[in-house]
Amino acid sequence: MWKLKFPKNLIHILLVTGLTAVFLSGCANKDNIQPLPIPIGEALGDEQSDEPEIILQPEDFAPENLLNGIPIIGTREIKDGMYQSYLTGEWKDVDVAKRRPFAFIIPNNKAALPQYGISAASVIFEAPVEGRITRLLAIVEDYDDLDRIGPARSARDYFIYEAMGKEAIFCNWGLTVLYCGPLINSDRVDNVSNPVAGIDRGAAEAFKRVSRPGYAIEFTGYMFIDGYNDAVRRLGYDTHYSSNFTPQFTFAAHQTRAEYPDHPDARIIRPGGTESNRSGYGVSQPSFEYNEDDRLYYRFDNGGKHIDEMNNQQLTFTNVIYQYMYGEVRDPNDYLVFEMHSSGKPVKVFTNGKVIDGFWTRARDNEPARFFDQDGYEIVLNQGKTWICLIWDEYAEYAVYE
Repeated sequence: MWKLKFPKNLIHILLVTGLTAVFLSGCANKDNIQPLPIPIGEALGDEQSDEPEIILQPEDFAPENLLNGIPIIGTREIKDGMYQSYLTGEWKDVDVAKRRPFAFIIPNNKAALPQYGISAASVIFEAPVEGRITRLLAIVEDYDDLDRIGPARSARDYFIYEAMGKEAIFCNWGLTVLYCGPLINSDRVDNVSNPVAGIDRGAAEAFKRVSRPGYAIEFTGYMFIDGYNDAVRRLGYDTHYSSNFTPQFTFAAHQTRAEYPDHPDARIIRPGGTESNRSGYGVSQPSFEYNEDDRLYYRFDNGGKHIDEMNNQQLTFTNVIYQYMYGEVRDPNDYLVFEMHSSGKPVKVFTNGKVIDGFWTRARDNEPARFFDQDGYEIVLNQGKTWICLIWDEYAEYAVYE
């Protein structure tokens, strides 16, 4: 069973010795969990079926397929050409679910909106940048029908580290050369970057400007998927996850839900609160509102619905995460740095209209953060998209929910 056992007091957790070794040992044992055979329907297309939704119960599963009483995805197997995504847990074409995603830097300030293609992301990581606004990292695995995504923006090193933890190919237009250059140009990072100053491996074929009358030029650069694919081939990057890949999330099994009935309700999530502040979220005042009918959190930002220009649809997510981190200001330009490794910083996971308090761990650059509840059990997410908010712990008081 996937569990790390620690005292409930997070101060004590920080003092626990050998955490990293225990954590890594747990990772090594996860693939031994064997799932029960579960019917997946015609071409795994439950969404097209008129039949009522079938929800399996914990008693339908053997004990080794339960995590703290919740049925989970164990060892993944190919079924009818489909495979369960590491990013969403959902059944997808095997060629999509097994290939490395790309991680694309995209602006979130009002002058850049609307974004195009962002709804294709399976995971979005949001973090403060200089000027105390936020910027996004869109993790996209399902991009075969996507023509472009953008606008593209410049890199900060903590976004690169986030991409590294997911084995994603990092995509950007620009960078803070002093802080990002040595990392992005190293053999530790596979990147598809517009060839600006500070980039050693440029990929001009992937980027073009799009006419946007009335927009500043820095909000007109986009990455085109055909060009991205050409760049990946030319640069010789591996297109599939490595043999030692560690997924970030553990998901509830097919046709099940992680309900967390004993945890507090969380219907509206406000990572920057409701008043102006310097957290990064204080300007755009984003929020997520839970819908009981479809069990999704709807994203609002900059005074309205957060819309993808590609399809004019509001962004929705099954899971939202507050990941608290130590941060500080680097220099007079207000460039920020965050501690992307931890052995016990707090986390709040929002899913199914509930909030689960816990902590996160991350030991290495090429492994992702993992999320555990206060009893040391890994927090099980419901299948679907996830939005992660980096919460600067100096401004933790503004990250609220109701």
